[in-house]
Amino acid sequence: MTDLPQLPFARAGVLEPPPQLLELQAEGPIVRVRTQMGDEAWLVTRYDEVRDLFADPRLGRSHPNPEQAARVTNSVIMSGAIADDNEDANHAMMRAMLMPAFSPRRMRVMRPHIQQIVDTIIDGLLADGGPVDLHERLSVPLPVLVICALLGVPYEDRDDFRAWSDAVGDTADGARSAAGWENLGAYMKGLIHRKRTEPGDDLISDLVAEYGDQVGDDELALLGSGLLFAGHETTMVRIDIGTLLFLTNPGQREAFLQDEKLAASAIEEVLRRSMTGGGGLLRYAREDMDIAGTKVAAGDAVLLASSGANHDERVFADAVHFDIARTPNQHLTFGHGSRYCIGANLARLELQIVFDALLRRIPTLRLAVPVEELKLRINQLGGGIVAVPVTW
Repeated sequence: MTDLPQLPFARAGVLEPPPQLLELQAEGPIVRVRTQMGDEAWLVTRYDEVRDLFADPRLGRSHPNPEQAARVTNSVIMSGAIADDNEDANHAMMRAMLMPAFSPRRMRVMRPHIQQIVDTIIDGLLADGGPVDLHERLSVPLPVLVICALLGVPYEDRDDFRAWSDAVGDTADGARSAAGWENLGAYMKGLIHRKRTEPGDDLISDLVAEYGDQVGDDELALLGSGLLFAGHETTMVRIDIGTLLFLTNPGQREAFLQDEKLAASAIEEVLRRSMTGGGGLLRYAREDMDIAGTKVAAGDAVLLASSGANHDERVFADAVHFDIARTPNQHLTFGHGSRYCIGANLARLELQIVFDALLRRIPTLRLAVPVEELKLRINQLGGGIVAVPVTW
């Protein structure tokens, strides 16, 4: 077996990118690696190449022979190729279906609701006193409450779908991940069935009303399950990481509190510095292609390492430094081009409200343990941190 760099790369700490990733990036923009599943893939690490490839139509999620495609993890979300002869058209239709739910107008409507959720959570923290696990008390419930409200998912079902989502993101245990996805899909199908007769003011009801005659329940359930998983998992991780970045950089925290004009750029810097759990976004070459002078064959797996690109010194000076005034800051956390994350507006809104309220209302907030004692969530697609003990 060829001696190739092995994913996932080891991390030196909860806030730093893997040293091996940066070393490979320094050597060149693309490198052959071995995935967690033992298959070979190309890892693209530099900003310019990752950005261009996000928008390159020669890459896609589908594969003419999915069973022969390289596999990346055991998670059903990002294991291997899908079979979809109409991938681009289906993707365009999905975006058209979802765009109204994530429009700036809908975000303005949601802002007071999100603010109320955050204020209520912080009220509870202050009433109980520290130390508390901010991960369990804030980072988990906030995005769950928000995505429940958006989709029309009953909040009382949160323990079930959170358990299923944790299972879905398991990159090591394929059977657990598949079972979680099956449970999530079955739950969503039941919810869609109910929305047909008992619609509400929510996204699932809107989709059923608008597209229920054109799109089957299986397709709607797939869409809803993906939104439910992605809509809370990724934001949860970034609330944890952002909190740590502010608490371990007191100068940046003070600048944030003193200058309201830094609110937007601070969130972009949190997004840039947040590391994900996997090696990168999985794509397959639809044809033979050249990437930075390297020949990539049709069918090869290509991993777009946005976390690596976000720490590329060619674009971001002193890239590991947390600088909330950094400008420009065209990070690739949400991708680029036609596949740019449709939920980016919602994620930004949640993070803006969280950090403004948390840092202003609890000015003495601090970590209750040394940052070196914090543990990464391993074998989880979204990465993140197990617990964030804080006090004040």
